[in-house]
Amino acid sequence: MKTKIQSLYLLLPALLMISACGNNDQKKAPAGGPPQVQAYPVVAVTNQSTSLETDYPATLEGIQNVDIRPKVDGFIEKIYVDEGAAVKKGQLLFTINAPQYEQLVRTASAAISSAEANVNAAQLQVNKTKPLVEKDIISKYDLDAAQLTLQSRQAALAQAKAELVNARVNLGYTKITSPVDGVIGSIPFKTGSLVSGSSAQPLTTVSNISKIYAYFSMNEKQLLDFSRNYKGNTLSAKMKNIPAVSLVLSDGTKYAENGKIESINGLINTNTGSASLRATFSNPLMLLRSGASASVRIPQHLDNALLIPQKSTIDLQGKKFVYVVDGKGIIKNTEVEIMELTKGNFYVVTKGLKAGDKIVLEGFQSLKDGAEIKPEEQSADSVYGELQSK
Repeated sequence: MKTKIQSLYLLLPALLMISACGNNDQKKAPAGGPPQVQAYPVVAVTNQSTSLETDYPATLEGIQNVDIRPKVDGFIEKIYVDEGAAVKKGQLLFTINAPQYEQLVRTASAAISSAEANVNAAQLQVNKTKPLVEKDIISKYDLDAAQLTLQSRQAALAQAKAELVNARVNLGYTKITSPVDGVIGSIPFKTGSLVSGSSAQPLTTVSNISKIYAYFSMNEKQLLDFSRNYKGNTLSAKMKNIPAVSLVLSDGTKYAENGKIESINGLINTNTGSASLRATFSNPLMLLRSGASASVRIPQHLDNALLIPQKSTIDLQGKKFVYVVDGKGIIKNTEVEIMELTKGNFYVVTKGLKAGDKIVLEGFQSLKDGAEIKPEEQSADSVYGELQSK
């Protein structure tokens, strides 16, 4: 009995080894059989109408920013406005205490009175001399001298009147009014401050913000692409075909009023390699202020754009590639050229693909050029559906 049990113990390891070998042979593919073809999702690319948007950082300025500076020297006597106040053209802003200009007006007025008296005296002398000359009592020389004296006194009177006008103009400069409708900026000087026309700092700045200029820049390549996208033989003709642009405020919200690009600088800054552009926006609620920052958003409409998901591309040495699948399921690594602008998570292909081409959608990291796959075609709606919702 013991001998039989011992024999069974000896045979058990061998039986286990045979069983394991049999199981391994079942898992392996038959020797010399064809390799299994892996399934991958593919999608057929199609032409679509879409719009691309590009944001450019911009600085806002009112259509007029007027520095208010004194034209005469003196002390600020009174300030009639506050910072941020809306003012009208001609509204009084400051008065300057400058008594020397009042004195000049009085002096000029007195000079006129004296000059008028001299003119009257000279005129009397002419009137007195003229009949005496006619009667040959005195020579004509005396009449000529009297008339020259009268002309001299009249010139002195005219000069005195001009000096009075000048003195009154200078006196008027002591009352400073707003040259435009706008909004008051900061007021660095206070009542009693000494100011002069040579002061480096203005009394304040009045900004006309009924319209706002948004200044932004494009580099040379962006400017070339931008100009090619719009019809027209001249720059001004192209600008008329540029669609309305929008303004994204610093808090990320979109400004209610659309604007228009009205100016493109003809020179490229050699230091920055960019050109300046200007868009104009209406500002009826005075929400936009000079000096604020925002972004100008420019739309670009494409009628027959060929879009592919970004996840379907491969980056190699600065180039983009996709796997194109032919009718037999053979893939080919194909280079594509894309626009710099993107539409969400999609690239716009400009070269390398045509409508109807099928590309591997994702999961192709282990694939190699020329490999065979089992295409599992995905519907266009499932791939491009997110574009329809934007």
